[in-house]
Amino acid sequence: MLEFFQTLHWGAVFQIILIDILLGGDNAVVIALACRNLQHKQRMQGILWGTAGAIILRVLLIAFALTLLDIPFLKLVGGALLVWIGVKLLIPDEDEHGNIKGGSSVWSAVKTILIADFVMSLDNVIAIAGAAQNTHLDHQLYYVIFGLLVSVPIIIWGSTLVLKLIDRFPLVVTLGAALLGWIAGGMLVTDVFVVEQFGPISSTIKIAAEVIGAILVVVLGKWLGSRKTSTPKEENA
Repeated sequence: MLEFFQTLHWGAVFQIILIDILLGGDNAVVIALACRNLQHKQRMQGILWGTAGAIILRVLLIAFALTLLDIPFLKLVGGALLVWIGVKLLIPDEDEHGNIKGGSSVWSAVKTILIADFVMSLDNVIAIAGAAQNTHLDHQLYYVIFGLLVSVPIIIWGSTLVLKLIDRFPLVVTLGAALLGWIAGGMLVTDVFVVEQFGPISSTIKIAAEVIGAILVVVLGKWLGSRKTSTPKEENA
């Protein structure tokens, strides 16, 4: 470990930190959305646990990045999961005051964060792994872990900022759900199976799929949300 610090490649560290900060914007949004229904005193707990889980998961994904992306149907399943998570974010909770036990609600938020981060990071980790390839082969994973640890405060700060925006501007939740739909659309059309069947996907088709994914999540989420809120009113009438 001492040899690692003595031969530290600061250029690679800077690249990894910069990439992770740029890609961490998605993480910050997901973490904030997942924690938005927690009580204020539980939010930081959810953010910390969610961030820790997301970082550990990303390190593991980087170690197996190329293998994971070569598995057919993985992006299809991941895209479907992101659509489901995005739609779920737009459906109002039955208990608006969140009278759920703190531990279970925090755990639920962390599970949402980990699922979303797993499927969203499949493409992103390639960039970080690529930056680490400029370093010594035996030290590549150390560089990745080092860079991610340094960028953790940025992700935590970003999550708290988004939470404040959600409290003040509820539209942020809709935009966050649309972001998940956008990412899901891109994943669905770039899956290995889809490419093998239809050939390489052009950038125009990919953008169209991303736009359709964003619109689908928002429309479906709003529709299901309106049905859920109207049902109790009909029962009470």
